[in-house]
Amino acid sequence: QVQLVESGGGLVQAGGSLRLSCAASGSIFSINAMGWYRQAPGKQRELVATITSGGSTNYGDSVKGRFTISRDNAKNTVYLQMNSLKPEDTAVYYCALRQVLGGYWGQGTQVTVSS
Repeated sequence: QVQLVESGGGLVQAGGSLRLSCAASGSIFSINAMGWYRQAPGKQRELVATITSGGSTNYGDSVKGRFTISRDNAKNTVYLQMNSLKPEDTAVYYCALRQVLGGYWGQGTQVTVSS
């Protein structure tokens, strides 16, 4: 079993920054991928960014150049630095972990960007 605990969401003005964190615990294999997805009201869940245990990253088109994903393998923690936030970034952000035994989701953290 794997548990994912997110933190760092909140309310910020357009143009501001936030940093999300997600700590994983439980049965975690050394080879895995962690990442962030988001879901706005009335929309499908979409990719924000992912990072493998080897450091390879992938970003959704709407956040490229503004968001940066990183991880600390020793702490099984992934971070999402979000800069130049826009109102359309408002959503619930979910942490995800994928490994050989399956995929797991966090409960989500709300990010609200006011105009």
